[in-house]
Amino acid sequence: MTRMSITNQPKTATADDAPSISRALARAFHDDPMMSWFFPAETSREETLARYFSTLYTRQYLRHGVCERTAAAAAFWVSPEGHEKAVPDAETIQELTALLGDRAHLFRDAVEAAARHAPQEPHWYLALIGADPAGQGQGHGAALLRSGLARADAAGLPVYLESSKPANLPVYEHFGFTVQGEVRLPGGGPLLWAMRRAPRTPA
Repeated sequence: MTRMSITNQPKTATADDAPSISRALARAFHDDPMMSWFFPAETSREETLARYFSTLYTRQYLRHGVCERTAAAAAFWVSPEGHEKAVPDAETIQELTALLGDRAHLFRDAVEAAARHAPQEPHWYLALIGADPAGQGQGHGAALLRSGLARADAAGLPVYLESSKPANLPVYEHFGFTVQGEVRLPGGGPLLWAMRRAPRTPA
């Protein structure tokens, strides 16, 4: 059993946390198949990913989601009521397009493909979760998952996510998620696994 320390207790993230969260997520997703597909230049990927996650965090999920962090990880959740609001506005799209360059059309097509498979039932959506590799194995991601899942369970609602990294599937399955389907990203992109977790009665 992983010991819970003061550094991996979830806290509500704020705007001041943007630099540390962005750096941690950039390192966490450096080898992620989907991020590697969007940002193929390995030498500049970490720097570009930090800017990418900073944009998503400050302009989208901080405003319309539920964002939590630990000392080495972060998770962005969207409530059932926040789904319509937590979409990129025109300025956010402009910033992301500049970062993605000639891969921007692949990003747009991937977002549309994933959206077509999103569940219609009310649900909490785990938009993003990641831990800095230097802090992995210390319970950071598990603590953030438990926090969000407890929130969904208290509301009696399922949780939905997409994963593009096969190694993460057993981790999510350990927390009660099951694969609902596979989505091949357009343009020869990687697979996404759509996963759902049914609500559990709080103990």
